[in-house]
Amino acid sequence: MDSYKVIRFYFNRSGYRKTIKTGLTLEQAQEHCENPETSSSTCTLASHVQRTKLYGPWFEGYEKE
Repeated sequence: MDSYKVIRFYFNRSGYRKTIKTGLTLEQAQEHCENPETSSSTCTLASHVQRTKLYGPWFEGYEKE
């Protein structure tokens, strides 16, 4: 069975990637990334809005480990 990881990408920080979660099934990774809080364009939590102010636009995606 394949394993997936969730990674945070920043548009203004080329090449920078932060691993958020590992060891997920494809369904778990997809479910995580469907949450509006995993993108600067749709998040509403204060900590995520603050992250956007500090580092610019970002989003979380997934890839096979």
